[in-house]
Amino acid sequence: MTATSPRFTESTQGRLRRLNLATSLPPVVFAAVILLYIDARTWWHLVILAPGAVAAVVAFERWTANDLARVALPCLIVGAAVWPLGVVVTGSPNAYWGFCAVGSLALREVRRDRRRAMAGLFSYVAAVGAARLLVERHDIGHVLVTYVLVPTVLTVVVTVFTIMGERFYDLIRELEQTRERAAELAVVRERVRFASDLHDIQGHTLHVVKLKIALAQRLVLRDTAGAEKELRETYALVSDTIAQTKELAHAQRRLNLTAEIENAKNLFEAAGIRVRVTREAEADARTSELLGQVLRETTTNILRHAQATQVQITLSEAGITIVNDGATADAPPQLRGLSVLKQRLAGDGGGLIVEQYDGRFRTAATFPTAHGSAAPPGPGKDGR
Repeated sequence: MTATSPRFTESTQGRLRRLNLATSLPPVVFAAVILLYIDARTWWHLVILAPGAVAAVVAFERWTANDLARVALPCLIVGAAVWPLGVVVTGSPNAYWGFCAVGSLALREVRRDRRRAMAGLFSYVAAVGAARLLVERHDIGHVLVTYVLVPTVLTVVVTVFTIMGERFYDLIRELEQTRERAAELAVVRERVRFASDLHDIQGHTLHVVKLKIALAQRLVLRDTAGAEKELRETYALVSDTIAQTKELAHAQRRLNLTAEIENAKNLFEAAGIRVRVTREAEADARTSELLGQVLRETTTNILRHAQATQVQITLSEAGITIVNDGATADAPPQLRGLSVLKQRLAGDGGGLIVEQYDGRFRTAATFPTAHGSAAPPGPGKDGR
């Protein structure tokens, strides 16, 4: 739960790309070294073939960083140059690997005529491989299989898997956008509920005030005492409405804790966040309202500021604890709503703890119990 807007935090797609880099780059580098070891029989073979392998590794690393467009063309040119040199000069059937890897990744950057680009990629691999016949004419079958068929088929397979991987990332991006919209909708629903509460408080009051003032106007000349009574009642009604409005504005209007827990659960689920509610004990009437306010404020903060995937709500005899993941800031942010509630809880003999640890954010409101002051579960004790 951070004060940073979600668009400035690391997305799920970005984290998946980083994971892909950490898990896939070592095998890619290992494969490049093995292929160079197999094909390079002299030092100058290594000089010719190494740039293709380097281009493939660089392109893959930039692809995982979602920055392939900047290096795609240079890497593609290097890979395209190494393949014919490997076929004609060094006799390396695996020299296509760099061009294959870069080309399959670079297809993502092609916005138009992607099918033609794919056909060109496959045709180039096959045509260059067939150029080996200029050197090795006596064994046509071997050339067609080793330099044409195998490289072309493997290029097709690699391209298909790369496209499937991109589709997976596109799906993740769409799910992320859907989740953001759901969270925004949940916040809008909360605002609508607030507006509804405000209307309930003021709408009826203003209508009654209008009627009483009209009555006082009629009575002011013929029944001064009656008019004065109506004005006193109007004054009291307006004063009470002002007090209720202030309570609502500061989230101090009487809340039903059970209803707030159910509402928070529905809001989180609507935003695609897994939520688990544990009721170890029931709060008493004295603390129920304040705990409901803490839960409501924390729910709004999670939906607005966090990239949460799961939330744990624990109601105990001592108070309530809300733990969510998706916290990315180095230190707990300053949240004004919770700061106000912290002062209110302190005034009623309670306490509010706001802390961050291991990518999680923990909000805990506590009150002394009949058996002494009890603290809610801390890091590692929240039931996860």
